[in-house]
Amino acid sequence: QDNRYHSPTTHPSPLPKLRMLRIIYTNTPRAKFFVPSLHARSYSRYEKMMVFDRELKRRHRDKTSEASDSKEFDYLRDEVGHRLVDRILDIKPRKFSKVLDLGSRFSGEALKTLKENTQADTIVQTNFSEKALFRDVHLDEVAGFTPERLVVDEEDNLPFEPKSFDMVISNLNLHWVNDLPQTISKIRTVLKDDGVFLATMFGENTLDQLRSSFMIAEQEREGGISNHVSPFIGFTDAGNIITQAQLTLPTIDSEVINIRYKNAFVLMHELKAMAENNALLNRRPTVARSTLLATAAIYQTLFEDDEGAVPASFHIVYMIGWTPDPSQPKPKPRGSAEKSLKDIGTGFAL
Repeated sequence: QDNRYHSPTTHPSPLPKLRMLRIIYTNTPRAKFFVPSLHARSYSRYEKMMVFDRELKRRHRDKTSEASDSKEFDYLRDEVGHRLVDRILDIKPRKFSKVLDLGSRFSGEALKTLKENTQADTIVQTNFSEKALFRDVHLDEVAGFTPERLVVDEEDNLPFEPKSFDMVISNLNLHWVNDLPQTISKIRTVLKDDGVFLATMFGENTLDQLRSSFMIAEQEREGGISNHVSPFIGFTDAGNIITQAQLTLPTIDSEVINIRYKNAFVLMHELKAMAENNALLNRRPTVARSTLLATAAIYQTLFEDDEGAVPASFHIVYMIGWTPDPSQPKPKPRGSAEKSLKDIGTGFAL
């Protein structure tokens, strides 16, 4: 776990291990859910898995990319991206000639490392926010090359020929996609045989502390609850989606990165600066000041550590899948085993 104390004006610095609390609610009265009439007209779209307002999220990325200090708030994306790119080295030595970076926004040293680890001749970067895509072009000199950049919305058909990439990599981007299974199926289409898909997404336990604090505060102040934190992918769901897209040799694992903030308001400010603020279709247009104050107070009361900081948990899910190829290892036929698991420990030789 990573333990950092971060504010908008200082970079993360190590601090002692966090004291994490798990809150379990019992005997909670049934709550009503606020569904603002502003978005009632969009209700029928939910049948098509329309959960997020993609246009709003694009504006979020546009706005944060224009800020002079926007790079300062990439600390989480950069750290997870580094860990994802490092996993490429766990794959047997191989050259991935053409790589698609789907919304990851690798730049500078990170982009240089991606090229080195993949031995790529061509890297194509995409994003559905043009300003986010071109924000770091000045760092191409650090990377040592200039990637191809295309404005692409991964929810639309990917504008590439089938079987045109050896690798597709996506870092903390796909959690804003409405129809994730369909998008990963499209990714499989542009991968060559024996091509690899690597991705990270926020998992279901991300921002649990903030979610719990909002629920308690809103129930107390307004007599109901609404969504303030996005739904995130479950660990088992990630494996199911990879398999559903007919990718083979799926590898799914996860970790929790804990980052310490001065208070809940600093956390919410930095989430906004990361362009990770609420973009749900059924979000409430406004939140009462008293509810926000109560949320921050509850967060501080329940989760404050010995140094007065509060933790925020980011559950990172790593996904790897391969397009089928005859050269890949295959499981033996069912019933072909010559030894039984019940004989383990009896001294037989494997």
